[in-house]
Amino acid sequence: MHFSFKCVLFLQALSLFSSFIQGQKLEEGMDEVKIEVLHLPENCSSKSKKGDLLNAHYDGYLANGTKFYCSRTQNKGHPKWFVLGVGQVIKGLDIAMMGMCSGEKRKVTIPPSLAYGKEGSAQGLIPPDATLIFEIELYAVTKGPRSIETFKQIDVDNDKKLSKTEINHYLKKEFEKDDKPHDQSYHNSVLEDIFKKNDHDGDDGFISSKEYNVYQHDEL
Repeated sequence: MHFSFKCVLFLQALSLFSSFIQGQKLEEGMDEVKIEVLHLPENCSSKSKKGDLLNAHYDGYLANGTKFYCSRTQNKGHPKWFVLGVGQVIKGLDIAMMGMCSGEKRKVTIPPSLAYGKEGSAQGLIPPDATLIFEIELYAVTKGPRSIETFKQIDVDNDKKLSKTEINHYLKKEFEKDDKPHDQSYHNSVLEDIFKKNDHDGDDGFISSKEYNVYQHDEL
């Protein structure tokens, strides 16, 4: 289950967070996300927050019941990993999945302004001005991949920059946790993509703390 979430770790620098609060009315309008909790586990040690790394399955429907997306049919059935609140999913999902517990299930209704708006989706699956409904099952809430702790864990020589060797070793350990093995070509493609999208100051073979750290922590 863990194979792809560390791919998110180094993907191209993310935009600064917008302040999202579950179900809140947004400043730019009166639209809001409607949230229905379908299942709430008895034990909820931590709730999802902005910057957390989430692992979830979700199905997407149009208001007429037409299914346009199912994460279980993507990526060989693995749940989807993404960082919450940074625009890796549509704005409505970023809002809808705030404050969730691991094991929780929700049904959420997202207005067009927080989904694909007047244009619809580029692939044509979602028409203009479409209200979307998602059924979400959250499997895991973990510390976001751009945290100080993760950087220090990868930076074994403590030089405040990440080499291909360090990242390669880290990815190898993460892939070993997966219950579905992946060949070396997949591993190599992930590593190359990481450096292509994050080594912004040139092909020096390193990802600096500044390039890595989209949260702009001073501790690095």
